[in-house]
Amino acid sequence: MTKHWVRFREDGDIRFGLLQGERIRVCEGDMFIRPVPTDRTVPLDEVQLLMPVQPTKVIALWNNFHALGEKLKLAAPDEPLYLIKAPNSYLDPGGVICKPPCGGKVVFEGELGIVIGKTCKQVTERDALDHVFGYTCANDVTVADILNRDASFAQWVRAKGFDTFCPFGPVVATGLDPVKLVVKTFLNGEMRQDYPISDMRFSVQQLVSLISQDISLYAGDIILCGTSVGVGSMKPGSTVEVEIAGIGRLSNRFE
Repeated sequence: MTKHWVRFREDGDIRFGLLQGERIRVCEGDMFIRPVPTDRTVPLDEVQLLMPVQPTKVIALWNNFHALGEKLKLAAPDEPLYLIKAPNSYLDPGGVICKPPCGGKVVFEGELGIVIGKTCKQVTERDALDHVFGYTCANDVTVADILNRDASFAQWVRAKGFDTFCPFGPVVATGLDPVKLVVKTFLNGEMRQDYPISDMRFSVQQLVSLISQDISLYAGDIILCGTSVGVGSMKPGSTVEVEIAGIGRLSNRFE
C-alpha cells in the first residue's frame, strides 16, 4: 500500500504526517522509526509544505540512463558516477529557484530521488531495499556552461550547488516499485521529459549498495538517480514541474 509522507509548517511549528486526499493526518514520533498517526487532520491548503525530509546529503548521479548516454555518446560507466549537492541548494516544493548572479544557462533536470530510511553502510545489493524508505521527485538544477569553463577542472559541485538548486518533494512515497515509475518534466506546462526509470544503468538496489561502500548514508539522505533525454534551459519567470505518477508533482518557479 502506497503512503505519502509530508513535512509542513503549521502556526510556526514544523510537523509531519500522511497525506490523505486534501488533508494531512498529523503524526508524532519519528517518520522513519515507528511514526504514530494521531486523530487530528489539517487541511492541505492551510499549511505550508516543506521539503519532506532533511538530508545530511543529496547524492546526484551522472550518466545513469542508457538513452541519454547514447545520445551524448558516453561510454557506459563501470560504477556509479556521482557528486554531492550542497545543503544550501535544498529547496521546498513551491519555493523559488533563484537565478545566480554569475549568469549562464540554467538547466532543469527532472529526477527520481531515493530516500534512505536507516543508516546504510557497506550493505549488500540483496539487503539494499531494506534501507530505502521511499521515493520523491527532484530537480537537479545546473548552470550548464560553468561545468567545463576551466579546462583543468570540471566544476560539478559549483554548477549544481547554488542556493535553491535542489528542489525536492512534495512527498516521500512508500510502497512503490521504482522500476515501474516514469519521470515527466514540464516547462511552462509543456512536457519536456518523459522517461522510464527502468532505463537506468544501475538499479536502485545497485546504487544504494555501491554508494554505501564509499559513503555512509543516513535516514533522510537522498540519492538522485540521474536524468535522461529532454533536459533543457529555463528563463526567469518560468515554472518547472517534475511529475512521477504514484508520487506527485513538484512545482517551482525560476526567478
